[in-house]
Amino acid sequence: MAGFNPAGYLRDVRQEIGRVTWPSRKETLITTGLVLALSALAAVFFLVTDWLIQLAMRLLFGFA
Repeated sequence: MAGFNPAGYLRDVRQEIGRVTWPSRKETLITTGLVLALSALAAVFFLVTDWLIQLAMRLLFGFA
């Protein structure tokens, strides 16, 4: 097994970075907006689900 070559490793990393297709600013903003919107939607979904389960438990067990 060959030893670790730091110079070769850095050269390979640089080549790989050159092959990456970086997103445009517009694509990044759109993707960020979608992530934030879907996170908010998931938070609301779990809030409502938690509220419904809490309501069902109160009705089922008679808690005030």
